[in-house]
Amino acid sequence: MLEIKVKSFEALTKHELYYLLQLRSEVFVVEQDCVYQDIDGKDEKALHVLGFKDEKLVAYTRIFKSGDYFEETSIGRVVVAKNERQFKYGYDIMEASIKAIKNHFNTSEIKISAQCYLKKFYTNLGFKAVGEAYLEDDIPHIAMVKE
Repeated sequence: MLEIKVKSFEALTKHELYYLLQLRSEVFVVEQDCVYQDIDGKDEKALHVLGFKDEKLVAYTRIFKSGDYFEETSIGRVVVAKNERQFKYGYDIMEASIKAIKNHFNTSEIKISAQCYLKKFYTNLGFKAVGEAYLEDDIPHIAMVKE
């Protein structure tokens, strides 16, 4: 079971910020072999959903109120440490993120930009694909919504 923390950018400790940037870099840049601008100027607007196991950050997302990323509220940078994925923490961190959106933004309408290979994972969480697949940072993505 993950210990979940939801924090604004300002409330993050420097260690939490370091660990979340490290985790995102490990997965999105190194593991997925994708050179892109992870530090994109949007972290300051986001709420950060951190999943800790034994005091180590193993899962993370960032969430946005409507208008800060998409018209709808949104979840992005969904990541689970490679050596922790067998425990299905992706579902835990996403369920915590969906709950955080309801609690902080008073809505259940969510839009995400999902990597296509994870479409079934997001469908299992109640998201539906909309539109055609597109390339984002040279990785196939699809827009998905949850109402």
